[in-house]
Amino acid sequence: MGEIEPFFMTACSFSVLAVQLPVPAGNTVAALPLLLLVLPVLGALFLAASPSLSEVRSRITGLAFSLTTLVLTLVALVWGMADNGVRFVFSGGAPTVFGAAFSLELSGKAMLFTLLTGIIAPMCLLASWQIGRARFFNLLFLLAQGAALGVFLAQNFFLWFLCWELSLFPAFFLIKIWGGANAGRAAYQFVIYTIGGSAFMLLAFAAVYATAKTLDFATLREMGSIGALEASLARQHGGTASTLVFLGVLLGLAVKVPMFPFHTWLPDTYAAAPTGVSMFLTAIMSKMGLYGFAVLLAPLFPVGLASATPWLIWLALAGIVLGAFAAARQVDIKRMIAYSSVNHLGYCLLALFAVAGASTADVGSAAAARSGFWLQMFNHGLSAAALFFCAGVIERRSGVRGIGDFGGVRKVAPVFAALCGVALFSSLGLPGLNGFVGEFLIFRGVFGFVPWAAAAAAIGLLVTAIFLLTFWQKVFHGPANVRTETISDLTRIEVIALAPVALLMVLFGILPSLLTGILGKLP
Repeated sequence: MGEIEPFFMTACSFSVLAVQLPVPAGNTVAALPLLLLVLPVLGALFLAASPSLSEVRSRITGLAFSLTTLVLTLVALVWGMADNGVRFVFSGGAPTVFGAAFSLELSGKAMLFTLLTGIIAPMCLLASWQIGRARFFNLLFLLAQGAALGVFLAQNFFLWFLCWELSLFPAFFLIKIWGGANAGRAAYQFVIYTIGGSAFMLLAFAAVYATAKTLDFATLREMGSIGALEASLARQHGGTASTLVFLGVLLGLAVKVPMFPFHTWLPDTYAAAPTGVSMFLTAIMSKMGLYGFAVLLAPLFPVGLASATPWLIWLALAGIVLGAFAAARQVDIKRMIAYSSVNHLGYCLLALFAVAGASTADVGSAAAARSGFWLQMFNHGLSAAALFFCAGVIERRSGVRGIGDFGGVRKVAPVFAALCGVALFSSLGLPGLNGFVGEFLIFRGVFGFVPWAAAAAAIGLLVTAIFLLTFWQKVFHGPANVRTETISDLTRIEVIALAPVALLMVLFGILPSLLTGILGKLP
């Protein structure tokens, strides 16, 4: 524990000092998005070039490079919220013959997810502090972190898709090598499903490039906003081309979220993955798919999305309701949290589809649904990662993770019970915690457009309350048993990992404007 404290205190110091940095006035800060992307990758390269590094030093090095995302995002947040025209854009030059340019931008929406990555990624490494072969583990994890950041920052499909695909391979090896039972099968299933969806998306964007002669997101969004992209696809490649391209992009993103019925890889993968990887998968990598829905699918294909929303709303509802019922049937804690993620992400999809298919111009409902969409994504990342962390704590101490295997854990581990309780009630949507705000805004927005869908989705809320409270009652209350005696309270390193996230759940529940302000002030 003593080795990590200097780095933790240093990161905190840099975060505090960020508010004292001189703010650049009215210009473009090009280096910052580039540094966000490359520093985790440089950390991975450093670990790869240091085979003699000890286990402890490998862990500290990985954590230090992972924390750079949080520090740089806080610097960008301070500068950006100063409202002086600062933009965070990096451009590597003119597009190539394939329309590809190394272009990065840290916008308000992207900043939400670089901030989430900066919070969750170090937490994942702390959850994996005792894992074997630390140098290789941290190397792969930093590659996955850098690739995920690239998805949030890239402004050209070539770079975006490259980062999208590169995130799969370190995740595959992290699951296969360090996972639990059936890890090999789960890892292959994860990669096959995701690469299969990506193949359709790649073909779709090949058609987009053949039509628009560019892969630049800004240009494609401008064409999409006036319907020119879809019209050009239909005119140049036939009447069904626009629909097929839309479906290709939809499928690639749906598998990543995952959206019902493309979710079947998720429970096995999340259950088999090591704790830190399960946290990263649910908190960050699933958000890559939802982020793609919002910044690619909806702006580029508004007509296709509007036409498909009657069917897509039903699929979102299926994820919400069936995901909740499936979670309620689980006896394995990690599988319960996995199905719960399908349920919670379904609310985000429901909000997006309700606005896209709206036939009326209800500005208030649309604004509520959009805000709820972004807040729910961010807040679910915090609560789901924390719940997987808690499942990992139980499994490391006892060797099992069945909901019925314990009782009375609150008595032997009160600090653990308190922090886990915050995450659990946040996931449940308790008012005063961060999970409530996004769900409330989603229901407010969806009710304005499709009230019957909001009513049906409320079934998911009820079932979620039942299975989460059942988990809370069985594991933390009731009579203790022989396995309960194996549970000790959190170590200092576990408190350092979990307590800040629990505090953020309370803070963002009381002051959600801290998050909505990022969306409102930054472009």
